[in-house]
Amino acid sequence: MTMSEHTIKAFDADLQDLTRVVAEMGGLAERQVVNSIEALDKRDLALAQRVITDDDKVDALQREIEEKSILTIARRQPMAVDLREVVGALRLSNDLERIGDLAKNIAKRVGALDGDFQPQQVMRGVEHMAELVLTQIKEVLDSFAHRDSAKALAVWRGDEEIDAVNNSLFRELLTYMMEDPRNISYCIHLLFCAKNIERMGDHATNIAETVYYMVEGRTLDERPKGDTTAVTHVPFRN
Repeated sequence: MTMSEHTIKAFDADLQDLTRVVAEMGGLAERQVVNSIEALDKRDLALAQRVITDDDKVDALQREIEEKSILTIARRQPMAVDLREVVGALRLSNDLERIGDLAKNIAKRVGALDGDFQPQQVMRGVEHMAELVLTQIKEVLDSFAHRDSAKALAVWRGDEEIDAVNNSLFRELLTYMMEDPRNISYCIHLLFCAKNIERMGDHATNIAETVYYMVEGRTLDERPKGDTTAVTHVPFRN
């Protein structure tokens, strides 16, 4: 085997290792989302605490991806499409880490949602938005695994429905708060949970942009956005 062939083989092994860790991180972030919504729906404090604790695992995988990416760049000095693969893995890990953080934010609010006021229609709306986001996350991770730019583009274009559900929930919760001030605390907590879910959708869209860039070597144009309200664009971070 020549030195060049050895270098190519070693780089391919590095990329496969990076892809494996990104896939592992994606699966864990996805499970964090599922568990946080279930904890919210069932007021399951034990499950909520597990989500909070498991966030450390997501963070650890992000650090592992960063270290592997830096070492790969330093040792292999990749160019063009090879460099896009490494940088893409780095960018994906950042968005997956934020998805995990947002799931943790939801879990932290589970204990605050006490009292008899439990509007089932609103909770179903939250669950529906979470299902839409989970579908986006599954699809975009699949697009990464198969380097499928068409599937990534479909995810990138599918953000509007999530924004529409978020806006609908905002209006409904605002109505409950206006009807009875005793509902304000519960509704505000649920508003922040819905906003966290909507932000997860944004990160799925970010990942779609990254996958498209990795495969096609060019960036997408301005992102489609269905949410045009000023209020629901206020960022929130615990």
